[in-house]
Amino acid sequence: MVTSVTNQGSLSSAGIGSGLDVNSIVTQLMAVESRPLNLLKTQAESINTKLSSFGKLQSYFAALRDKSADLSSAVIWSGTIGASADASSVKVATGSNAVAGNYSVQVTKLAASQTVTSSAQASSSATLNEGSLTIELGTWTGTPTSGFAAKAGASPVTISIGAGETSLASIRDKINGANAGVTASIVTDANGARLSLRSKDTGAENGFRITAAESSDDGDANTGLSALNYSATAASPMTRSQQAVNAEAQINGIDISSASNVLNNVVDGLTITLQKPTTTPVEVTVQPDTDSIKKKVTDFVSAFNDLANYLHTQTAYNADNKTAGALQGDQSAVALQNQLRAVLNQGSTASSTFTRLSDVGLALKADGTMSLDSSKLDNALGNLGELKKMFAASGSDNASTGYMQRWRQLGDAALGSEGAFASRTQGLKDFLTRNSKSQDAMSLRLSLTETRMRARYNALDTQMASLNATSTYLSQQITAMNKSTA
Repeated sequence: MVTSVTNQGSLSSAGIGSGLDVNSIVTQLMAVESRPLNLLKTQAESINTKLSSFGKLQSYFAALRDKSADLSSAVIWSGTIGASADASSVKVATGSNAVAGNYSVQVTKLAASQTVTSSAQASSSATLNEGSLTIELGTWTGTPTSGFAAKAGASPVTISIGAGETSLASIRDKINGANAGVTASIVTDANGARLSLRSKDTGAENGFRITAAESSDDGDANTGLSALNYSATAASPMTRSQQAVNAEAQINGIDISSASNVLNNVVDGLTITLQKPTTTPVEVTVQPDTDSIKKKVTDFVSAFNDLANYLHTQTAYNADNKTAGALQGDQSAVALQNQLRAVLNQGSTASSTFTRLSDVGLALKADGTMSLDSSKLDNALGNLGELKKMFAASGSDNASTGYMQRWRQLGDAALGSEGAFASRTQGLKDFLTRNSKSQDAMSLRLSLTETRMRARYNALDTQMASLNATSTYLSQQITAMNKSTA
């Protein structure tokens, strides 16, 4: 409703009371009052962004530290790789203490397990009789065989064969479950089923003999459980098809005998596997594992460039979109950037051949990243001792310390409990804590301010409503007076 007072100006109302838009007025005034709070919120967002950026930066820095540590480790520089001129006859693998060199390996005989086989039975379900089998591991001695020497540390194993266990299949299972150093199987062909026993391990010391004892002797050594007797010194119902023998070979002309075809540390750090006899020596070579070193260098360059690119992005100002990186101007980030470059800029006295990284193919580009010249690195790998010094030497000062040692030490310091990342992160978190408290205090003050404002403007609204009512009354009286004098 709109009312007016003639010749006295006018008062207007947009609705209930005075028509004063208290909510809009308070909202606009509080928007002004809230600017400090909004600034605090913006600051908190910025600090959270910095925290996130420092977290990623820490991850990149840790990767660089780890890759430089790889190239500082003695393990990578002592690594070797073996090669065989005939891997089908002789295989070779190297360990941590292998020494580079050439070896001649000739295989005379492979180590073998003893195998004995019983006479044929009608089927695997054919039964013998009850009793026991005693299996002993050892070496058959004499030529021709005249004795048996028990294997050191091995004890005879006696296997009881009871009622319901006398079938060929059951006896096989009993032997296999006895852990007697032999395995049993059944071979079936047109002639019937035969029980075959084979020593688990190769070598002369893993030959075996079997002594059968029947609970009720049928008087025939070739039937019943006694059919599984075996001794190389006397006639036996079991037939030996393979004698247990040691491997025989020559390494650099030296005779070698081994119970196994895998020769561990016969030559320090080498594992030589004999595959088959040879008619001529097989050449085996052991060389430094330069491929692994080159891979580690490539990994380091990749980690360095990931870190350099991230640092550049986070500390730069983008003129195109007029935005600054989250860490632009951050003293800790700039300091880390300078420390990384300082490692590159100082030459090394650790090596008498290589003094700067560019000598071995690593160079800093204009954008702060690192390039890798594979040809230069390959040439440097040909002088492994000097390259190792340049990368991994532990010197008395910074100049005499290898580059990778420097980066590793820089990484350890920066990532340590009192390093740049820990202190800067804690500083940012402390700022966030203070900021949060300031926001809480500011929010409380604004809430009280808004309450007071609304109370005052509501009171003003009430007063203006009263004045409007008086204005309406006066207008009505003036109109009545005008009519009475007309």
